[in-house]
Amino acid sequence: MEHEFHRIKRLPPYVFAEVNSMKALARANGEDIIDFGMGNPDLPTPEHIVDKLSETVRNPKTHRYSNSRGIPGLRRALSNYYQRRFNVSLDPEKEAIVTIGSKEGLANLAQAITGPGDIILVPNPSYPIHQFGFIIADGSVRYVPVKPDNEFLPALEKAVLHSEPKPVALVLCYPANPTAYVADIGFYAEVVEFCLRHNIYILSDLAYAEIYFDDENPPPSILQIPRAREIAVEFTSTSKTYSMPGWRIGFAAGNEQLISALARVKSYLDYGAFTPIQVAAATALNGPQDCVIETRNIYKARRDVLIGGLARAGWEIPEPSASMYAWAPIPEPFTKLGSLEFSKLLLKHACVAVSPGLGFGEYGEGFVRIAVVENEQRIRQAVRSIKNLFNSSDSIIESSLKENKNNIKVK
Repeated sequence: MEHEFHRIKRLPPYVFAEVNSMKALARANGEDIIDFGMGNPDLPTPEHIVDKLSETVRNPKTHRYSNSRGIPGLRRALSNYYQRRFNVSLDPEKEAIVTIGSKEGLANLAQAITGPGDIILVPNPSYPIHQFGFIIADGSVRYVPVKPDNEFLPALEKAVLHSEPKPVALVLCYPANPTAYVADIGFYAEVVEFCLRHNIYILSDLAYAEIYFDDENPPPSILQIPRAREIAVEFTSTSKTYSMPGWRIGFAAGNEQLISALARVKSYLDYGAFTPIQVAAATALNGPQDCVIETRNIYKARRDVLIGGLARAGWEIPEPSASMYAWAPIPEPFTKLGSLEFSKLLLKHACVAVSPGLGFGEYGEGFVRIAVVENEQRIRQAVRSIKNLFNSSDSIIESSLKENKNNIKVK
């Protein structure tokens, strides 16, 4: 028996699936793929964090169910981080919760606060869970710009004016995935004032807070704004900061009502992350931060190799000031192909995997996202391969267009 399930019907085919299938097939055929596609840190988790995990896991008392809100020591460690980094005081009992990665936290909060037909304001392009977490929860999404400039507030005002019913929440993400835009404290102040006036919650994704390259202007937290905690909750993660993506430890902090709603949903769905992992995450937050600075410097060096090398190859890309991504406009003469076909072409002819911009929303078309999750030598190798591709662009584009035309006829 076949049945078209209601929530699945609201999810379009995953744009990245075609590129991922091609990548898997190429690797199965023995090809060396340089993978800039997924934002999956390749650096090892710092040794002192791994050592704490190994030590804690040997205690059988830690093998039992954990706490869905997160162990108290980890919530205190998160609160200490906010005090140290942003000069923000949090109540670890009421204003902080541990999530199984920030993605899980966002999705579960969407379930907690969204009713059928509720409208959520989401930047486009953005990380897929920012919109689809609410679509899965039967909400409706209205798009707003992602660039934090002087056009954002007028666009936000227009979105609220033309939304019926009134929007429930606004999603923000800075440093932004995929665009790498960074917001300043003045931008947050304006958005908080606007959302307070319109009774709109703010969900801020700050997963890339510590991956920045301007030491004089580290990314701020929205919770630094007075009264922000009346309406805002913020998600952070150990994944990028401490190279712990597979450990699945994230956090939410801020508005007590939103934290309570998330905790209620989580209490039905999970018992929290494995306790030794939480203990190790507390060690990450409380311990020496030299590893964070080292990680930041590695990503900056990789960024410079990538941006400089591609510029010399004829592909000008804006230099990101934060995150592990470059948001790259498709170069001429490849623009006619679109982001998905250009990504497939890079994979087929240069053995380089990137993410098509269309996968982050329709306004991501015309771009690809490049994640600097390969070492400098591999980045240079990728640049050489891309340069060779550009040198043969006419014949490759003609072949690609002809192949697509034939595929359409077959269908």
